[in-house]
Amino acid sequence: MSGAGRNGIARAYTGARRHPWVLGKLGDWTVPFGPYTPAQLVVLGGGAFALIKTYAFWSWAGPVPIVLWIASVWAVRGAQIAGQNPFTALAGVLVLLVRHPAGRVGGRIARDRQSSRLRCRFVISRAPEAHAAAAPSETLPAVTVPVGTAASGSGLSRLLAGAGRGAV
Repeated sequence: MSGAGRNGIARAYTGARRHPWVLGKLGDWTVPFGPYTPAQLVVLGGGAFALIKTYAFWSWAGPVPIVLWIASVWAVRGAQIAGQNPFTALAGVLVLLVRHPAGRVGGRIARDRQSSRLRCRFVISRAPEAHAAAAPSETLPAVTVPVGTAASGSGLSRLLAGAGRGAV
């Protein structure tokens, strides 16, 4: 039997589609007027707490504060800050405030290295002797500078002049 006549259907759902980040939805059943995002639940709970604790201050206004509270719960349903939900944006701000100002390199706090002395020496020595097979016309004459003479010109010429003091 060949499989040429059958068409297979394959479906792949992302995690967001399988488990949307909303609360109050189970299968086909949803909470009344829901489902709610976490931002809506924070406004709902925080607003209810604030309204209960401050009832003495707003009771003269009638249902206006309650209507504003419900409108604010509805308004934050799709709230985004720079394309992120408010909790992720708040977490980013908190991480920014807590981290070290120098930043991190390789998981460790980036620090400037302590200064240290550079300890090195250099030696100026004579050039190796010319080979015995070389003609005498190819060798360079030794340059001698009197001890009391000051060398003029660049630093290199003064260095070379000082190196020739012990010559001959």
